[in-house]
Amino acid sequence: MKLCNIASLDPAIIESGRSGLGNASALDQEVWEEFHADWDQLATECLRIYEKLRKEKGLSPSDNEQADVVPDDVNDFTGETRKAITEQRMRQNFFRRAVLSSYLGRCCMSGLSDSRLLVASHIVPWSKDKHNRLNPRNGLCLSALHDKAFDRGLITLDDDYRIILSKDLEQRNEAIVRDCFHPLAGKQITLPERFAPNKAFLAQHRETVFVDHV
Repeated sequence: MKLCNIASLDPAIIESGRSGLGNASALDQEVWEEFHADWDQLATECLRIYEKLRKEKGLSPSDNEQADVVPDDVNDFTGETRKAITEQRMRQNFFRRAVLSSYLGRCCMSGLSDSRLLVASHIVPWSKDKHNRLNPRNGLCLSALHDKAFDRGLITLDDDYRIILSKDLEQRNEAIVRDCFHPLAGKQITLPERFAPNKAFLAQHRETVFVDHV
């Protein structure tokens, strides 16, 4: 029931036409606003709780978790530097897991479902918005190919989540472009179960990243 109270504060739930229980308390509202105001804090707190429960249950991280969390060269550092690198990679892993799970582990443009080829792509670049680096609504689940095209501004999305190709891609006649990009023009992405892309972030991508600046 508490989760249903909190669900009534979730814009993703409200926008879908659903609603939670209508008696959310002032404290529920305070908790919701606190965590949504600081995704970095939320990620850190989630990871802290996860580690505490994992140790209490005597569980070891899976191979996948260790690969995702710890960078290959982390042992080259010591002390606070090593800790900072590890914690940053853990936060990035939090973002990746949140985005990929929201899209059910499929590229929202191509439908590719091999996790080894999927990227949690930032809509507003990592370097441009520190506050929303870990916000799942600033993420898209994309194949590595479509992530690179999105990151370089060769494709973007409109406010109805339809794919816009740059003029350069539209005019290219290579087989891979014809097969992997041309069929996407005007097509709506597969929307996630949660954390729909924030339209303000999409507008910023069109205005500052997309090469044709629509």
